[in-house]
Amino acid sequence: MLSNINHYLNRFKSSLHIDQTIKDGVAEELYTHLEEKTQELEEKGLSKEEASKIAVQSLGSPELIAEQIYETHAQGSWKEALFSALPHLLVALLFTSYYWQNIVYVSIIVALTVGIAIYGWQRGKPVWLFPWLGYYLMPVVITGILLLSLPRSWSWIATLIYIPLALFVFIYIVRQTARRDWLYASLMLAPILVTFSWFSSLGTGKEFLMDSMWWASLKANALCMVISFIALAGATIAFIRLKSRRYKIISLLIPPLVISFSIIATSRGSIHPWGWLILLFSLFAFATPAWMQARAQG
Repeated sequence: MLSNINHYLNRFKSSLHIDQTIKDGVAEELYTHLEEKTQELEEKGLSKEEASKIAVQSLGSPELIAEQIYETHAQGSWKEALFSALPHLLVALLFTSYYWQNIVYVSIIVALTVGIAIYGWQRGKPVWLFPWLGYYLMPVVITGILLLSLPRSWSWIATLIYIPLALFVFIYIVRQTARRDWLYASLMLAPILVTFSWFSSLGTGKEFLMDSMWWASLKANALCMVISFIALAGATIAFIRLKSRRYKIISLLIPPLVISFSIIATSRGSIHPWGWLILLFSLFAFATPAWMQARAQG
């Protein structure tokens, strides 16, 4: 009896991507219902094996039930949607107002992002947290890139100490997020993909954040960067508000990829080899959660 029911519940839980507490509660209700149905059929003379099999079949596909329950719980409120989009809008505001040139304003935004990310992580990882986490990870990656541009006598610090530690933190956060739902991992990594698409097109290596030409190019492209982050904010709002998982995937994956490939197409081949490496790393990180999910389901 338990083997049929447990197999059914395992399929149901693996197909349902919602908060773990809610998932466990729904699975417990399903288990109780299946157990009662099985006992009822046993009283009619059926064996335990036959009774549990019929009880499971009477509910229908566990994947279909999971999809229906997902759509019931997946739609976030407007408050959650706007708060999820807020970090993208703050970045757009920095470039609109040219406050990105002021270290004080940038430091305030970074401190705010770190504080909100830590708060959300400790409060059960609500859905609005994940875009903030993406910007929380940004300084970690940028610091590694800057360390690589140091003279060779110092670059060993990045190679042997910082980069392994940064990769550990990065992979740990991505894995913890993907356990909740791979969509949230890609939601978190979307701003990293867009940001490094821009950085790669502007220049990397020793130019990265240090060369006057790099900063001049950044100023020249400020308006386009504002538009790209506003588009990312709109995609985030759509992701939070949509119910259907299929539409959520479309709203999540297509806008960042379109923005990134548009940036690459307009760079006119000016991307440095280091830039391509950074860009490929960003694309790989963004696509890996989806690939892992597809492999798990396959």
